[in-house]
Amino acid sequence: QVQLVESGGGLVQPGGSLRLSCKVSGFTWKDNALGWFRQAPGKEREYLTAMSGTDGRTYIEEFVKGRFTMSGDKAKETIYLQMNNLKPEDTAVYHCGTVTGYGGSSWTFGVWGQGTLVTVSS
Repeated sequence: QVQLVESGGGLVQPGGSLRLSCKVSGFTWKDNALGWFRQAPGKEREYLTAMSGTDGRTYIEEFVKGRFTMSGDKAKETIYLQMNNLKPEDTAVYHCGTVTGYGGSSWTFGVWGQGTLVTVSS
């Protein structure tokens, strides 16, 4: 049974940075993928990035490319989302999860965590 627990959210000023962590358990890294999405109150889910558990290759959506970076540490069973130059519109609950499809209309998450709130405000 896969379980994911996010951490690292909080209040940050515009232009600041945060690194979110996601502790993963019960997950088979080989031939599977993990990713991040976010959801702001009253808004649709936005898919952000995915990473292959086999070779660590990442896919990231254009609208956060250059500001957000995903990485992972298999030994620690943890994935990360580094977010730089944060903007108020990045305010949302950020979730990590298992990914079975990514990109465009193919985004599909299987299991995800409760999320961690990121608030970008001065």
